[in-house]
Amino acid sequence: MPQRVLTTESGAPVADNQNSASAGAGGPLLLQDQHLLEKLARFNRERIPERVVHARGSGAYGYFEVTDDVTDYTYADFLSSVGKRTEVFLRFSTVADSLGGADAVRDPRGFAVKFYTAEGNYDLVGNNTPVFFIKDPLKFPDFIHSQKRDPFTGKQEPDNVWDFWAHAPEATHQVTWLMGDRGIPASYRHMNGYGSHTYQWTNAQGEAFFVKYHFKTNQGIRCLSSEQAAELAGKDPNSHQTDLLQAIERGVNPSWTLHVQIMPAADAATYRFNPFDLTKVWPHADYPLQRVGRLVLDRNPDNVFAEVEQAAFSPNNFVPGIGPSPDKMLQGRLFAYADAHRYRLGVNHTQLAVNAPKATTVDNYGRDGLMAANAYGRDRKNYEPNSYDGPTETGRPLSAPLAVSGYTGTHEAPAHTKDDDFFQAGELYRLMSEEERERLVANIAGGLSQVSREDVVEKNLAHFHAADADYGKRVEEAVRALRED
Repeated sequence: MPQRVLTTESGAPVADNQNSASAGAGGPLLLQDQHLLEKLARFNRERIPERVVHARGSGAYGYFEVTDDVTDYTYADFLSSVGKRTEVFLRFSTVADSLGGADAVRDPRGFAVKFYTAEGNYDLVGNNTPVFFIKDPLKFPDFIHSQKRDPFTGKQEPDNVWDFWAHAPEATHQVTWLMGDRGIPASYRHMNGYGSHTYQWTNAQGEAFFVKYHFKTNQGIRCLSSEQAAELAGKDPNSHQTDLLQAIERGVNPSWTLHVQIMPAADAATYRFNPFDLTKVWPHADYPLQRVGRLVLDRNPDNVFAEVEQAAFSPNNFVPGIGPSPDKMLQGRLFAYADAHRYRLGVNHTQLAVNAPKATTVDNYGRDGLMAANAYGRDRKNYEPNSYDGPTETGRPLSAPLAVSGYTGTHEAPAHTKDDDFFQAGELYRLMSEEERERLVANIAGGLSQVSREDVVEKNLAHFHAADADYGKRVEEAVRALRED
């Protein structure tokens, strides 16, 4: 095999890659050294802006296989028959820290799945918890600012974290998840994934159903204590990336079983709490889990930057048979995610290999822009409608229409009979074993006791008291003990 030739970006052969051109053997370098200038300029531009949230991530390819018939609920093509397989890419991530942060930290984990279906890419963007801290996207920038590095101190501040939670009683449920045993997964393979939001499925008859997704790990749940996590983060900040990479390289392919909860659309209006509230779960006794299929990861990316960092997920990427619900947080994310990628990667980020459809072809009238790979011209018109056999609309919505009524304006979510910010947090606490409760209380007290303002401490304690009397009493006692030391 002939030796490959090193070239410049324009394809010219490089004569010397060890020495820069200079004015004489010991003289200054020359501006005319195109190879040096191109190499340095490209190096300066190797990095793109990291994600504001979910910056640190790992990913892998695999497939999703349908194991159970769900065609009564959706006409989505990739779910149309038992045994059908669809290629997927899954990105795991931490939420709050930057790209250089450690994997083994107490933080929710992103669980984003891209299904490369024959009807376009379907992105299911969720977390490893079934709920979240807030229920309205207007509060999201403030929430993230409170959890990220303080602009003055340059580090995460307990005052900021707990002050926001003190003013967001709906966060109590997610705080209980985060501070409990599942707040630090032992690896990405040993945690569940959730769509978290409520979505809509539509069947071939036009009937609408609301659904929640649950990816149950087939490796079993494994978690780290705060002490174990601190030790592991110090030894190997890349612990979860290392584990995922090595497992797949060994052929130990992680898998998850997908279940869904299905609610007939007519149930939503009279359900005892708001089914579109991201801070709440649907009890399984009301809507049992129904198995759908199996997700398997079996191939590592060849280039982490190209395929993990440039992977772009948007919950607005639906396919026929699946659509949004009135979930306010979901509605906000329908815009925010795609817009973040347009900023980070450019308007043509969907043409990158990891983001481009694999089982179908993109055919639309989008043109030009930075780094456009599809240079349509000549006989390809860039407007619609036209008389030149260009692509046309189908006239068939992807999902059933949602009924709306009332006046425009800023509204609180309509109250259901059992809407409450604290009940489900208390239910979660009461499900825990005594040992789990002890660890939960210790984790909360460790952070809350560092808050400098007494009124912020009191507001947070009131939330735990409202969730469960024993929960509040034990957290209060633990915080007081730490603050008196």
